[in-house]
Amino acid sequence: MKIQIIAFFLFCYGYSQNITKKTVDVLVIGGSTSGTSAGIASSRLGANTLIVEESPWIGGMFTSQGVGACDGNHNLDSGIWNEFRDALRTYYGGAAALETGWVSNTLFEPSVGNMIFNKIASKEKKLEIIHGFYISTIKKSGNKVVGATFKNDKNDLLEVTAKVTIDATDIGESLKMAGTTYRLGMDSKAETKEENAPLKANNIVQDLTWVAVLKDYGAGADKTIAKPENYDANHFAGSCAETVDNKQIDCDKMLTYGKLPNNKYMINWPKKGNDVYLNVIEMSREERNKELLKARNFTLQFVYYIQKELGYKNLGLADDEFATSDLLAYAPYHREGRRLKGVSFLTYNHVADPYNQKEALYKTGISVGDYPVDHHHDKNPDAPHVGFPPVPSYNIPLGALIPEKVDGFIVADKAISVSNLINGATRLQPVVLLTGQAAGTLAALAANKNQNVRNVSVRSVQQSLLDQKAYIMPLFDVKPTDPAFETIQKVTATGILKTKGESYQWANRTWFYPEQNISVQEFTEGLNQFDKKNKIVKDTALLTEQEAVNLLIKAGAKIQNKNFSAKPINKRDLALLIEENLHPFETEIDFSGSIKTKKK
Repeated sequence: MKIQIIAFFLFCYGYSQNITKKTVDVLVIGGSTSGTSAGIASSRLGANTLIVEESPWIGGMFTSQGVGACDGNHNLDSGIWNEFRDALRTYYGGAAALETGWVSNTLFEPSVGNMIFNKIASKEKKLEIIHGFYISTIKKSGNKVVGATFKNDKNDLLEVTAKVTIDATDIGESLKMAGTTYRLGMDSKAETKEENAPLKANNIVQDLTWVAVLKDYGAGADKTIAKPENYDANHFAGSCAETVDNKQIDCDKMLTYGKLPNNKYMINWPKKGNDVYLNVIEMSREERNKELLKARNFTLQFVYYIQKELGYKNLGLADDEFATSDLLAYAPYHREGRRLKGVSFLTYNHVADPYNQKEALYKTGISVGDYPVDHHHDKNPDAPHVGFPPVPSYNIPLGALIPEKVDGFIVADKAISVSNLINGATRLQPVVLLTGQAAGTLAALAANKNQNVRNVSVRSVQQSLLDQKAYIMPLFDVKPTDPAFETIQKVTATGILKTKGESYQWANRTWFYPEQNISVQEFTEGLNQFDKKNKIVKDTALLTEQEAVNLLIKAGAKIQNKNFSAKPINKRDLALLIEENLHPFETEIDFSGSIKTKKK
């Protein structure tokens, strides 16, 4: 009898449960930084696209996580990142109006970022966004992901069937559900061959932060919050002493680090601030949410310290940003989670020295970044010190978004296939936004042709991104306004004309030097980098237009007029000559950057 009663109640519960079913071309799990751009890009390419996001906002780090200060890409005017930044500049009244703090050239109120992303997304008729649901299970057919099931706090279900599914969560929430292999924590030097990697692998991830936004309520105002539980001022002593690069500061300087427009302050301070070490990645959702309360409390402690100990009583939690009970951000700022084992694996070495690696991953680039390798480990004394190893600006390979074996699945945001060390650079907001754009582009191209994700050509994805005014190579000195921009992007992505990387302060660079001449040897080395059948000629004389033509003909170019100048040719004109006559970008490559061999 008891069993029958239980069965009856279970039947009634299932019958009353609200289940919504949807079928789309592309499903994006998470309206994060990458999820937002993935959904926009996918829908713009004609794919019916659905973003499912737990919080009430889209934009992830930029918005719901409160990080309204952009790290990097100030000089890389690429794709949706540039579109978003232009909209911010229009809203606030110019680029200078965004330079309110000293950590970034672009600072804004998170609520404004959410408004702008929604405004952009609302123009796309093939894009739907559903809030309030979190990932529950991944749906698979054999080895292929075919959608996902979501729940909300009322236990309603949302079942989605999709041709292509993108994990755009901050911590790779669905990787384990999908059955993909992944990394977690620090890789060993033996595996990655990275000089700064620890000798032994471990499961340590970067510190996370629950961001607060403070607002100046005016002189005389007292917005001091109630003393948080377990408050200890000693945790924050020295927060006004120096920056992460050991520069002396005072408390005003500390606060204006993340000063936002309209007299607001982003509280995301690493040095004796509100970073906290919590490795919650492998916990259940319920366990994780419970553990993350410690991060919320720690940030409230820091806010109280700023108000009570430092005397900034006029700075209170902003009441016009997040509609949460404690006015903190909607979600924690995770710097790291699961990292996919993909068909490509980007390490520090690929970024620092792209031309001398076994795989020419730079040739397969789909998003760009220029921020240094920035790791937050101060709150975990067991974390090995990795420092700030220098890098130039860089690109992320397409294969880093694609699992080794699981089909129908793309990974974006911070969970792409990169080493723990280089994740310190690839995790920053603008590059993640661009990685999402590439993920959405790949997904749409696959869905539109009913093609397996891993079978979509690298060059077709790159060409689509170029059509979207996005970079595939991280060039500092050739802007999208340059008439030769696309040609130079293409030719440098073949390796024929090399670039020069530079580690420069907090905004690294890669130079093309369009007006520079090169030697015959350098040109033939580039032709050999493109295709090993081209022989290297050891001749240090400057390359002339005529000699360039002769060498291009040997490489397979069809050139009718063979009378060219005997004067040295600069790299800009050489790029145009190469693209017009050899068409190297049309040669298909694999995920390692090698030319695809034609099947007999």
